Amino acid sequence: MTCITDLNPPGYVVVEGPIGVGKTSLVRRLAESFGSDTLLENAEENPFLDRFYQDGQPAALPTQLFFLFQRSKQLQALRQRDMFRTALVADFMLEKDPLFARLNLDEEELKLYEQVFARLTVETPVPDLVVYLQAPVEVLMQRIKKRNRKVERMIAVDYLQRLCDIYTEFFYYYNRSPLLIINAADINPV
Repeated sequence: MTCITDLNPPGYVVVEGPIGVGKTSLVRRLAESFGSDTLLENAEENPFLDRFYQDGQPAALPTQLFFLFQRSKQLQALRQRDMFRTALVADFMLEKDPLFARLNLDEEELKLYEQVFARLTVETPVPDLVVYLQAPVEVLMQRIKKRNRKVERMIAVDYLQRLCDIYTEFFYYYNRSPLLIINAADINPV
């Protein structure tokens, strides 16, 4: 019987999904199995995130711009990496950034964000595989509560539901690379 670790790993895998679904945990497990490097979103570095979860919309634009600049910088470095290095597993893709912008910004802020996004966006490599993790909002809220991150304590159920809905719509139309959709409700990648 052939196991996934016996196969050649894909060169670039992205794991995506809403907050609390297990993206980073799965990325770490895959990277360990494949002997790959990781590219991780560093939400804790965003100085505006606490304010966003506390105050909502008034802090949305700086929060979103910080993430856009951070992700663009990380992906720019990825473009410059040696093509002969090990495979890479990431817990974000730049194409998801506008999802959060549409969800959180008012009309004028969204127009400004879209202008910045259009000018700043680097040409990102196409993943060999995108893994989209889904789980019901109740499961996500339990996981968020269990991991007890200060910045996430203010996440509202309705916000998380809207986030799940916008991810579902995005991946319904996604066709840039092979897509594997996994219901992660009963999977604990930790």
